[in-house]
This record gives sequence, C-alpha cells and structure tokens, in this order.
Amino acid sequence: MKYKKVKPNKELEPFIHFYWELKGDEKAQQWERVFPDGCAGVFMNLGEACLTDNGSVSIEFGKTYVVGAMTSYKDSFINSNTHLIGVCLKPATFSNFYSFCPKNTLTNNTVEFEKSNSFNLDKVFNNQFDYFDQFFSERIKTKNKQLHSVINDIHTSNGQISVQQLSKRNSTSVRHLERNFKKLVGISPKEYSNIIRFNNALSLIKKTNQNQSLLDIAFECGYYDHSHLTNEIKRNTGLSPSQLKMSLFYKAPMIV
Repeated sequence: MKYKKVKPNKELEPFIHFYWELKGDEKAQQWERVFPDGCAGVFMNLGEACLTDNGSVSIEFGKTYVVGAMTSYKDSFINSNTHLIGVCLKPATFSNFYSFCPKNTLTNNTVEFEKSNSFNLDKVFNNQFDYFDQFFSERIKTKNKQLHSVINDIHTSNGQISVQQLSKRNSTSVRHLERNFKKLVGISPKEYSNIIRFNNALSLIKKTNQNQSLLDIAFECGYYDHSHLTNEIKRNTGLSPSQLKMSLFYKAPMIV
C-alpha cells in the first residue's frame, strides 16, 4: 500500500491539514484501521469499489464522499485496485467550504456528496492536488476560523482542560460552547479533548523506551491510572495495549 500526504497552498493552510492519496499494491488485501483525530474529510474513489465504515458502506468509483469526525476506530478494506484521494480538513472548518447539515449528523459516518459538492473526476485525474488547491480556493466562503481559540487551548493543553475552563477562557457559556462544537466539529468539546489527549498518549507510546511504562504515560497524559488509559486505548483503537504496541512496531496506523 502506498500512502502520501501533500500540503495545501499557504492560503488554505489555516483550514486544511493536508491532501492525501492511497493506492493499493499487489500485496494489499487487508482491513486498514483508522483512529479518531477529530477531523472531517472529503475524498473520491478513483479505483474499484471498496468497503469502509467497518464494512457497512461501499465506496463507488468516481463518487465523492464526506467523512464526519470519529469517536472510535474505523476499518476499511484495501486491495490491489484501491485508489482513493482526498483532503483532511482542520476541525470546525467544514462550514468554510460547504453549506451542509450540522456536522453532528455526520459523526462516525461516510456519506456520498451530491453532484454540486463533488470533485470533478477528469480534473482530479489530470491535476490531482493542484486541482484541490483550485477547488477549495474557489469554494471558500469565509476566512473566519470559528472556534479557533478554543481548539488552540485544547491542543496547547494536550486535551487536559475541562469544558468549564474552556468556556471561561473564551468568555462563553458551557452550553453555547457545546452547541457550537457539535454544530461545527460534530462532537462535544469534551469528546474532542479526549481525542487530543489520547493522540498525545499514542505519540508517547510510539516513541516509548524501557524507562517509561504505560502507567507513567497515563499519569503524564492526565489519566487516573493504568486501567483508565487501557480502556481509552481499547475504545479508540479496538486493541489492547500489547496489540497496539505490536501494530505500531510493524507499521504506523493510517490517520486520514
């Protein structure tokens, strides 16, 4: 399997993490697991039909799909004829490009886009990422980055901040903050913070050494104890800590 990321142009960097392309090879015929990162995405299938959402959704050739923020892992089947290309949006930026239903209706779902919002198949084949730059530059409705300061506070604290602290720092009520988060991100600020905290723990597990135990990582990342982190690992990845370490040793999970 070949997977690559490409940065957008500078104008789009505040709103887009990266563009990505995935191609299967002769060895690829397996389920690939994606862990939650709190981001939405849009992608097109350029290859054979394939399965995603743990086998419940078929991705058809030439069609464009939107993926909502995830609160747990998701499996997709990759084979030698798989060819997907798409964009990973930054949190709360979906509405900068699309007029669509509130993001919480897309949470954990993959939904086919109507034609007016879809990528142009011929242009994707001909220009790929240059076309994406043009597509999103032309579609951008506003350059106002909603929830930017709140999301920045969550990342700065590695997810170790309460909703009450977030609302106080950003001069808003808890209720208003939660309502806006579900509308623009698709999940609550607490759920998003939990994802960022888990991904911080995951990065430490990836580079851990003999001197740092899972308990040490748990305390560093604000979990109550070893069991608390173990439960979060199982919820976000579907794996036990030992299975996760083995998976990370042999290959990095594909986060898109």
